[in-house]
This record gives sequence, C-alpha cells and structure tokens, in this order.
Amino acid sequence: MITDTFPRKNALAKRHHELGSKLDTEWNGRLIPQNYDTDPYEEVAIVRSKAGLFDVSALRIINVSGPDAADVLNRMLTSDVGKLKPGQSAISNIVDENGALIDDVLVYRDGPTAFRVSHGGGRLDTVIAGFFEGSQSTWAPDDDVHILSLQGPAALDILRPHTDLDLTGIKYFEHAPTTLFGRSVSIGRGGYSAERGYEVFCAAADAEFFWDKIMEAGKPYGICAASWDCLDIVRVEGALLFFPFDMPQGDETPWEVGADWTVDLSKPAFHGKAALERRRREVRYANVGLEIDANEAIEPGARLERDGKVVGRINSTTYSRHLMKSIALAQVTPDLTALGTAFAVRSDMGEFTGHVVRTPFYDPNRLRTHPLDERA
Repeated sequence: MITDTFPRKNALAKRHHELGSKLDTEWNGRLIPQNYDTDPYEEVAIVRSKAGLFDVSALRIINVSGPDAADVLNRMLTSDVGKLKPGQSAISNIVDENGALIDDVLVYRDGPTAFRVSHGGGRLDTVIAGFFEGSQSTWAPDDDVHILSLQGPAALDILRPHTDLDLTGIKYFEHAPTTLFGRSVSIGRGGYSAERGYEVFCAAADAEFFWDKIMEAGKPYGICAASWDCLDIVRVEGALLFFPFDMPQGDETPWEVGADWTVDLSKPAFHGKAALERRRREVRYANVGLEIDANEAIEPGARLERDGKVVGRINSTTYSRHLMKSIALAQVTPDLTALGTAFAVRSDMGEFTGHVVRTPFYDPNRLRTHPLDERA
C-alpha cells in the first residue's frame, strides 16, 4: 500500500486501495484514484444509467470572507459575483493583464460576505494574495474539505431520504448547508459528468463515513465507485473543458475557448478587462467537437490538417462505448467551425478523417442536467 506523503492528504486513500486503485496519480498535491479494479467503461454505463460515486477532493477550495469580499472577487474574476445570491454558484475565470486565462473557477456564495472558490489545475493560488492586499477581507485554502460527487439519474433517490435538505428544490448551481446521515455537510447540485448529480462537501474526518453511507444507500440502485478514468470519459462525452488541457497554447482568452458567457464587460474595471475588450476582436482559435473515423481514442496533440496545412490540434479525447464513436475536443481556426467541416487527423496511430459535430456529444440538449421543467 502506498503511503500518502503529499501535503494534501486524501482521507479516502484506504477506500480507494480496497477498490484496487494504486493511488499513483497526483493532482493539485492530492492523490487521486485514476482507476480501480473495475472496467472504466462499465463504470460509465452505471453512471449513465444508475449512479457512480466520485472522489473529486483534489479540487482546491479557497474560503473568502469579509465586508468587501464580493468587491475583491469582482476585481479578480471575469463575471459579476455580486449577482449571486447566497446559495448560488457560478463558473467564472481569471485572466492575466493580457486577457489570457490563468484559471477557471466555480464561485459559491454562502452568505452576504462569505464565498468559496473552487479551482483545478490553474494558477489562481499563485496570484490571489495580490487582490486582497489592502482589503478588509481574507482568503485561506481549505485542505481539510473533501468532495464526494454522486452522479447519475439515481443520485436524487439515493440521497433524498437521508438529508434534511429538499433536494428536489435545489437547482443546478445551487447549494445549501444541511445534514446528511445525521452529520453536517454542504450539498451542491452539479458535477462533471453531464448527468444529474450532487456534490457533498465534508470534513476530512467524516469522508470515510459519508463514502460508506452513500455506497450503502446506493446498493439497491446499483451504485458503483467511479474512477477518474471514468470521469474523463463522461466529461469528454459532455464536452466539458478541463483546464489547461483544452487550452494548449497557454494564452487563450475566454473568447477563444467558448467561455464568453463567463465575461461581464458591463461591470466596473476588473483584472484584464481592457485586454479582453481588445482581444474580443482578435480571436485566433475556436473549440469544436469532432467525430473521428477510428475505433479507439486518438491521442491528444494529434494535428488537424486541410489541404496539407496544419489548422488545429486535438485536445481531449476518448472512445465512447456509449456512443460507439471516437470523439475529441479540438482547437481550430475560427473559420473552420461549421458542422460537417472535415479534417485529416495526423496521429501517432495513423491518419484518419474527422469532422465537426454538435456538442455536447452526449445529451446535446443537456436535459439530464437542466430538465425542461426547471428552465425559466
């Protein structure tokens, strides 16, 4: 058994070992269960039809509080966090002085002056201190919190009998403090699977307790423990970007990755605003979804060509057994985004053809995460 020597301890290491994970993959200073003894494609099938429990505790959580917390976050981020009500969350971004993406984040508003900022593999933690200089608010990483993400159509039925929170009233990107199996947690509706899901935020000391309780409650529904290999398949099927792998140039703007909806140019000055206003007219890249005529996943980094000229590259890929297709998220020049646009895919595995298709690949109308009866 591998001893967790990383500064951010994974309180679920024992459970992951029992499931067959070697825990030999690290992300953000915390070990993750990249795979289990089970087949990740079988895990995908269960997530899509029943429910799977993911450990996404490697996400970084930063607690922000103080009388001017919203103002500080507004100076730092591209969206207007002042529009969030307590109990709501939203995806946002942070860019540098040139408008290039530094990190993508999920901002949770817990109260009038209390927020949590969740982020992944970017550089937010290296720049955040500067935004709080001279402010009346504070920020602090929370390495104790663990996040258990239950994803799939049975997720609601599994959790609902065991919490005081009315989960049917919690819409996508909403959250609330509550109890689950008699202990304190925060539950948010969301996830990274393109399925209905709920994320349970708990203390490290309670992580094994909640893992075991959720797995036990899910047995009648056919629940499985789901690995990060499974997570990568379902998130590509759902066309969900992963920073920085889907931003391979390193200086993309939100305009160039389809994240324009996270930018509010109507709010007062924020970091990188002037550059974003300028670069809105200088878009060099666009993200598209591709179907590739191959019977396996094409490696990231494969070149896309037209008439012998390189016009793009493959970023995130998977072979979807659910869809029976080799699919990819790719970066191309903005003139090549029309549905049906064809490319020669130059891969280490050979040459293939690919063409632009509608995304998300799975559930293109996002009915799983945004049911019609919940849309305004």
